[in-house]
Amino acid sequence: MARKYFGTDGVRGLVGVAPITPDFVMRLGYAAGKVLAKARSGGNKPTVLIGKDTRISGYMLEAALEAGFSAAGVDVMLAGPMPTPAIAYLTRALRLQAGVVISASHNPFQDNGIKFFSDQGTKLPDAVELEIEAALDLPMDCVPSEKLGRAKRLDDAQGRYVEFCKSTFPNELDLRALKIVVDCAHGAAYNIAPHVFHELGAEVIAIGNKPDGFNINAGHGATAPDAMSAAVRAHGADLGIALDGDADRLIMCDATGRLYNGDELLYVMVMDRLATGPVPGAVGTLMTNMALEVAFKEKNIGFARAKVGDRYVLEVMQEKGWILGGEGSGHLLCLDKHTTGDGIISSLQVLSALVRSGKSLEQCAQELVLFPQTLVNVRVAPGFDWTRNAAMVHEKELVERELGDSGRVLIRASGTEPLIRVMVEARSATDAAAMAQRIADKVDSQLAA
Repeated sequence: MARKYFGTDGVRGLVGVAPITPDFVMRLGYAAGKVLAKARSGGNKPTVLIGKDTRISGYMLEAALEAGFSAAGVDVMLAGPMPTPAIAYLTRALRLQAGVVISASHNPFQDNGIKFFSDQGTKLPDAVELEIEAALDLPMDCVPSEKLGRAKRLDDAQGRYVEFCKSTFPNELDLRALKIVVDCAHGAAYNIAPHVFHELGAEVIAIGNKPDGFNINAGHGATAPDAMSAAVRAHGADLGIALDGDADRLIMCDATGRLYNGDELLYVMVMDRLATGPVPGAVGTLMTNMALEVAFKEKNIGFARAKVGDRYVLEVMQEKGWILGGEGSGHLLCLDKHTTGDGIISSLQVLSALVRSGKSLEQCAQELVLFPQTLVNVRVAPGFDWTRNAAMVHEKELVERELGDSGRVLIRASGTEPLIRVMVEARSATDAAAMAQRIADKVDSQLAA
């Protein structure tokens, strides 16, 4: 059954435009509360934890959610500004029935969203999301006054999560020799991430740590890492860590300011694990650079590609029984450390690899040389399906034969615009650009015909 409101990462949109309106979010809280109450046995009220990032709209949406849950007879704990993965952890640690995060991740402050975690700290199963959607179509009611839910503040949420993050770093290691720039994107980790690295011994230069409700992700963080690179060079730091607005993804840089994406960081993590024992495999996405696949193959490490999105990466990891995976965008998962992607915890796994090996980030990643990628967007008529066009399919097959094992082709339709995205990877940047343009020209010629 198709979802009506939930996307791959909860409900998201522009604040003030359906569905991100106070009335809808209150009904969403009520619907989710009724589903949770129905699943709860033993007569006790369900309890949910609500966290948020630093957007100005978080106050409004938090109040709306709280009202909806209370009307459904569900107790609420309010954590305030907290990283998305922190809510996943605390929900599980406190034995609550669900966690809710008010965030639009790396989007600008005008957007916001609502995403849910199960009692196990994982994204809600599709069946539960569909049940909530069905409940949204029913009239909103209210339990009797004596059964209304209560709300209270979880005052020690930040301290609990800081300690959890530190617990994922090896006890025998520390960060005392490192000076680190930590860019919090003016987001949910602004008062958490600097403490984690400092308490593990690092000298920390915190930037992007002064949220005002409007500056989340603006010129800082994983989607704008130049600020981190510049700060690393200015302060003579050893490396930089840039998180996004809800701190579930990261980008890093070395002492020169050179950026390392999720593919490269995943490689460092896998090689570190390989040094201490076998690694059966790791999961990437359709967009993961082919160089990573080639490097893993040379070391007899399995590799599988999931659809784009950390939700799908997690699904394939669970199917394979593998514990490491991620996306080039910086969503990295270490299932032996956390149930979901976590920018702080993933960066600690990279840092432990550096400290354990005595090498710099540059040295740890130097054996992985990413293939040049060229991406060409071609505007098409709405509904155009390239897979049904024999000439395009033939052209793609020709290019793939020419590339052989030295590259790959990915053609996919945009999910938001009438565009065909043509991506070619090759060992030569010139070949990648020429072949991508060749396929794009074929699309244009077919549209003209």
